[in-house]
Amino acid sequence: MKVFLAGYNLDADVIAELKKNNSRQDITPETLSAAYARISRDPRPINELRRDARAEVEKSRKSNQKIIFGLGHSSVAEHAVFNFDVIDVSRRAMEELEKFRLCSYTEKSQRYITLDSAYITPPEICGTHLETDFHKLQKNLMALYERCYAKLKTYVWEKHAALAAEPQNKNLLEGWAKEDARYITSLAVGAQAGLTLNARNLEKMLRRFASHSLQEIRDLGVQLHTLVKDIAPSIIKYPEANAYDRDTYADLRKYTQKIIKKNSLISQKNKTCRLIDYTKSGDAKILAALTARSTNLPYKEALSAVQKMTMKQKRDIFKICVQNMQMWDVMLREYELAELTFELIVSASCFAQLKRHRLLTLLAADYEPALGLRLPPALEAAGLAGDFVRAAHDAEKLYARLKKENPAAADYALTNAHQRRVICKVNLRELYHISRLREDAHAQWDIREIAALLTAAAREVFPLTASFLGGKDKYAELHAEICG
Repeated sequence: MKVFLAGYNLDADVIAELKKNNSRQDITPETLSAAYARISRDPRPINELRRDARAEVEKSRKSNQKIIFGLGHSSVAEHAVFNFDVIDVSRRAMEELEKFRLCSYTEKSQRYITLDSAYITPPEICGTHLETDFHKLQKNLMALYERCYAKLKTYVWEKHAALAAEPQNKNLLEGWAKEDARYITSLAVGAQAGLTLNARNLEKMLRRFASHSLQEIRDLGVQLHTLVKDIAPSIIKYPEANAYDRDTYADLRKYTQKIIKKNSLISQKNKTCRLIDYTKSGDAKILAALTARSTNLPYKEALSAVQKMTMKQKRDIFKICVQNMQMWDVMLREYELAELTFELIVSASCFAQLKRHRLLTLLAADYEPALGLRLPPALEAAGLAGDFVRAAHDAEKLYARLKKENPAAADYALTNAHQRRVICKVNLRELYHISRLREDAHAQWDIREIAALLTAAAREVFPLTASFLGGKDKYAELHAEICG
């Protein structure tokens, strides 16, 4: 056996130093893509292929273009990886950035960091008669955030006096105040994130951004492309806007809103979580897949066998699946066969956390003020609800004016407390991950409540295979209950 370290990410400043101190032309991730593309047809060891690719960069680039774009083997581009610092974008833009499943993000958290007054003014508003009102709204919202944070700190300290007595709990208690105060901040508030992705996903992102209705998103795409176009021209070739990404949803919106009355879109608005579909006989299908793998029976025969089993036998199979698990382990892949589809109504703050679960199918409609506000209970208990609601309604008034004149930019006026409707499809294996993280006692209250609703529905329809769902804090108790 031979294993070589082919490469790893370097800080851009280190790369700049390397380029300054020598005349090497091969400081590009393209050579890795070119070398790995040759593996399937060249018998030489991979490390030799990499050496040759570095020696002939232009030849490697031509090879990449032929293989990726000529032959359609796009996966070759996945061997080139980029890291970006994305700074001073809006929370609204961050939602678009984090839509891409196969990328990695670490975002500045509004739960742990005290927000400053920085916000993004969308280009669509700049220079218009609404710009002054937009700035006034943002300043008022941020001033209320600061008042809420100060008052919530006092409230939290008094309510949790025992915790407050221990100095090590200071950050925890301040975090509870911050996470509730942020609900009054807008989607224009500044954000930043570290982004890691391969060239294949970067090219897809650039096309989507170039096709987007928001100027901020288009500008972000231009900046990302500018940084890589000379480094890796052979693997990022088609970043331009296209009609499919630009027009499809806009055309659907125009047609469907013409034939469907608006009031029917807001029906049943107070139902936070609704199970709208699920895999019938999900328990049996998971057990059948486990049985088929273990016995080498055809799936249909395994399913028939499971249907004849006693409940004790079914529980024994489930017990075997989890008895050797540790809290950080994931459920077996067979649990992906059972799926649930939900319709959710979630706040912008909750959606910011939900979207981090990238294996979900999340189909989010536009924010809709008619769906109401999601108010943190602590705000009401601290006597801040009146000010909060008045400020949120001011945001809605500007939103309505923007919707008429600059519809794409209207969301910037809304707050983290405003809500949207989301269709969420999840398999049971992924739901276990969500439940462990988001149903835990340390999770933020909004996403914790949503996670509890998801898992309660799952237990109803998959009473056996969903019975181990629960937060990390309940893991030992649940494990003991199942395994004895």
